[in-house]
Amino acid sequence: MSAIDLTVEVCADSLDSAIAAERGGANRVELCASLVEGGVSPSAGLLATARQRISIGLHVMIRPRAGDFYYSADEFEVMRRDVLMAKQLGAEGVVFGILDVAANVDIQRTRALVDLARPLKVTYHRAFDMSADLFRSLQQVTETGADRILTSGGAKTALEGAATLRRLVEQAGKRAVIMACGGINDQNAQATVEKTAVREIHVALRTVAASPMRYRNENISMGSIEGNEYQRYIVLEEKVSRLIRAVSAS
Repeated sequence: MSAIDLTVEVCADSLDSAIAAERGGANRVELCASLVEGGVSPSAGLLATARQRISIGLHVMIRPRAGDFYYSADEFEVMRRDVLMAKQLGAEGVVFGILDVAANVDIQRTRALVDLARPLKVTYHRAFDMSADLFRSLQQVTETGADRILTSGGAKTALEGAATLRRLVEQAGKRAVIMACGGINDQNAQATVEKTAVREIHVALRTVAASPMRYRNENISMGSIEGNEYQRYIVLEEKVSRLIRAVSAS
C-alpha cells in the first residue's frame, strides 16, 4: 500500500507534537488537550496557533471533560460553543461522541452537532467503542450524518479488534469511513491495515520527555498522577516518519 492510499492521523496535545506530526509525513492531526485522560477539548490558543503553524488537516477534539460520554445540558452547550470555536479558528473537522445512559449513540444531539459543524468534517470518536452494541451504533452514527468513526473494534488494540474492524468496514460501505486506532505503531501498522481493510489509521506514537527543570519539588503533585509534573508525552518526527515508511512499503 502506498502512502497515497492510506490516511495517517496523529493525535497531539501540544503545538510541538502537531508540528512534528506534519514534518514526519502525517496527513492530519487530531488536536486535543490532556491525552493522559483520553483527550479533551484544546484551548483556543492552542488551536489558533496550531492552525498557523501546520498546513495539513486539523481536526479538533470536542470533549468537555474526561470520564464517560453521557453529558448534561450544560456540557452539551459547552460542546456547541467549542464546535463554533473550531469553525471560527480554521479547523477542517471536529471529533466528538455522545452516548445516552444505556450506552447507545445519542442520535438527536449528535446530529445537532453534526449540523452545527458543517461544512467541517465530523468524526465520531471512541465513545463508539464504549457503546453497548457496535453494529447498532454503526447504524446510529450513520443516521447522524457523521463522516467517519474512530474505533479499535471495541478491543484494547486495533489488532485485537481486527476481525470486528473488518466487519465494520464492510457494513459501513460508503456511508462512513472506519478509522482504526489502538496501539498502532510502525511495527504493526501494515498488518493492521491488511487485516482490517481500513484506509485511515489514527496513531498516538507518544514518547516520554523528561522535564528540563533543575529544581524539583517531589513532595507535591499538581494532578492525580503522582510525579507527572516532571515528564510529559510528545510526538517525535522520526517516529511518524518510521510509521509512514512502514505503511508505504509494499
